Amino acid sequence: MDCRSSIERFLMEIREEMGGIPKDLHITRMLGALVAISNGRVIKVLEPCLKYCPLAHKQYDFGEDLRAGVKRAFEYKISAFGYFTCGRELCREDIAIPYGASEMMMYALKKGGIDAAVVVCDGAGTVVTDNPSLVQGIGARMNGVFYTSPIDEVIKRIEKMGGHVIFPETAKIDQIAGLRKSIKLGHKRIAVTINGFAGEDLSEIRKLEDESGSTIYILVVCTTGVNKERAEEIAKYADLAWSCGSLHMREIVGKKARIQVATKIPVFILTEKGIIFLSNYSSQDLRELVKKNKKYLISGLHMLMRNYMRIEMGNFSTYLGEVEELPIRVEDEPKPLI
Repeated sequence: MDCRSSIERFLMEIREEMGGIPKDLHITRMLGALVAISNGRVIKVLEPCLKYCPLAHKQYDFGEDLRAGVKRAFEYKISAFGYFTCGRELCREDIAIPYGASEMMMYALKKGGIDAAVVVCDGAGTVVTDNPSLVQGIGARMNGVFYTSPIDEVIKRIEKMGGHVIFPETAKIDQIAGLRKSIKLGHKRIAVTINGFAGEDLSEIRKLEDESGSTIYILVVCTTGVNKERAEEIAKYADLAWSCGSLHMREIVGKKARIQVATKIPVFILTEKGIIFLSNYSSQDLRELVKKNKKYLISGLHMLMRNYMRIEMGNFSTYLGEVEELPIRVEDEPKPLI
């Protein structure tokens, strides 16, 4: 079963179990397990594919029953931050995940490295905005969103904060439509998040970039479970890609990367554009520090690297050094990689 088919099957199971698709429905994922939420309640959780994730297990106490643990984790997100409800938190400026996509986009917007970001918000679908705190508020603690339905209060607040909800009537997720809207608004340098597991065709985004003359930074997220063909597509077209719990991302995308950021759940920087984008998250222009045809690791584990140097990323210090090849693997990574 391919990635998109698994989402469709999950929707079909919900339809059969509930006698139809609920008007309020949101589908997300954790530990590779699809999760359905309706009216502020977790209504369905599949069995997790991953048994361990260093990031998720640091944030939540799953206990021995991982499926029940995933359910508790989303119940906490709902109660603490209002996710999937009309009370959803939408603005933040602190760093929640040191190398998160929303954190990097927030810094890029603040520094003027990009004009706008195209992101996905539960209750709104595809959103275009140039508001850094809105980008971070939407993405700070969000897992991948595969399906969502409109929540009027959330949409109204996004629009008040300078966001453009592309499909307010349906909350449809269509990042290419979001890019077209962003270009129409006059934005020339745009970052877009793409769901690696079941998102848009990356070649279509590059065609749009060529046609419009805009610069589009493709950030591929939520890649656990991608098949080999999708990993090859990501390696060919993405600028930055998060490895999540995927073996193919490490073996195919990681080998092509110019820079690997972090070791437990690496972020792979694949292009010169990716290096430019990442520089917005750094106190230095990384293009001045990295040589072409060389590979680099950014990590606090600087003992791994020869000739490492201290750099600032976000609001913290880390180290950059040249390595012979990528990816760098460590024992403390998601298990099993799928």
